[in-house]
Amino acid sequence: MKYAILSDIHGNLEALSVVLDKCKELGVDEFISLGDIVGYNANPKECLDLMRTLKLVCAVKGNHDEYVAGADNAIEGFNPHARAAVIWTKSQLTPEDRAWLSRLPMRQTLKGTLITAVHATLDSPDSWGYIFDEHHAADNFSYQFTPLCFIGHSHVPIGFCKKPIISFSDRMIECLTDWESRNTPESHFKRADSVSLSLDAGHKYLLNVGSVGQPRNKDPRASFAVYDSDLKTVTRYRLPYDIESAQAKIIAAGLPERLSSRLALGI
Repeated sequence: MKYAILSDIHGNLEALSVVLDKCKELGVDEFISLGDIVGYNANPKECLDLMRTLKLVCAVKGNHDEYVAGADNAIEGFNPHARAAVIWTKSQLTPEDRAWLSRLPMRQTLKGTLITAVHATLDSPDSWGYIFDEHHAADNFSYQFTPLCFIGHSHVPIGFCKKPIISFSDRMIECLTDWESRNTPESHFKRADSVSLSLDAGHKYLLNVGSVGQPRNKDPRASFAVYDSDLKTVTRYRLPYDIESAQAKIIAAGLPERLSSRLALGI
């Protein structure tokens, strides 16, 4: 079984379309959404409708999903650009769309699999914290009861592994440096790329799959992952898409220019 794990689409239809084309090519069976389908970009309704046509076996709520589904005065902790995008996004969705987003759980373990999904953190999913280092990963592992946990929220791909206790001298939690590959030259952005991780028995993995619609790791390509339960591998893909079209839509919608310019920089 192949599961595609998508996070932080943020209304970017151009990026999502390329990702779904790749999923079809790879023979993906089912889809997992890690939240923030909407926000920032100019096609929230189209992205939400498209995601709901898929075999979506697991979907959790992101902070943008929550704020779009709620009242304007409930938006906290957002910069002015993000707040403006949330308010505009509300105007693009139907009451039923917003109700669907509001019903999404904060975290979910997919029955019959080894997978747990959460947008931010397992220990306090509604506080919208970030995991950037081993210390924060350790807190999450304390609440992780499956071998695999997929997260999003930061828009930065990062992975951690918790090993079985062999001796007290061993490091139990390690950052998976090959999962990110931050030093990708700009010339490589023109081709699809991937990085694959083989899963070891008895280990726990915490994997941020990056962002489909607004990457922030200085690589503007759409990022997502595929978990192959038969081969016991997780592969993260990085795909180029039509950034200029996505940027033009943002400007045409009257959204903040910053949301357009950052797409080409991956920040």
